[in-house]
Amino acid sequence: MPFFEPAPLPFAKDALEPWIGARTVELHYEKHHRGYAEKLNRIALADPAANRPLDDLVRHAEGELFDLAGQLWNHDFYWRGLRPGGGGKPVGALLACLEAAFGGFASCQRQLAEAASGHFGSGWAWLVLDERDRLRVTATHDGDNPLRHGLAPLYAIDVWEHAYYLDVQDERARYVEAVIDHLIDWDFVLENLVRATGARCGRVRSAGR
Repeated sequence: MPFFEPAPLPFAKDALEPWIGARTVELHYEKHHRGYAEKLNRIALADPAANRPLDDLVRHAEGELFDLAGQLWNHDFYWRGLRPGGGGKPVGALLACLEAAFGGFASCQRQLAEAASGHFGSGWAWLVLDERDRLRVTATHDGDNPLRHGLAPLYAIDVWEHAYYLDVQDERARYVEAVIDHLIDWDFVLENLVRATGARCGRVRSAGR
């Protein structure tokens, strides 16, 4: 049995239409996501030291081993943050946290969109909680991951071309807008925030503090 497997998709491959097409999900998940796991398993077969938990590899591995582990972890996380009928505005404690941290929910949306649309080359845009319990938006290149930098990932947008090219060609901003407006699973974001803080946003500070 392979040591590493991609997490199952949490929805049918056509469930994100019309925002992300079934063909895009098929190729993204079966070719790219699964491909990272298969390559990682080949390394693990040759090097028993690679048979470590994925989180551990993301935090401490180097070179190709890190690249593959990071991409596998990132994709597992990305799919879980999407849901049909998502997007819109969160409610309750999460909305209050985002408004306090970014000076308004619209500012949070704008910063996340700018980080994703404006990122140079391949990579990821993230909503994270930093070591001072502040909500932030950041971006990473290639397979890099916030865990590597002492940050708690709350949400991720994949901005590699394979995430959107079949649907919108090189118009990445259209894909990013669709994800933010229609597909973000805010319940998933809240779960990650609660896990990171140990309370329902109780420790979260505004970005200026």
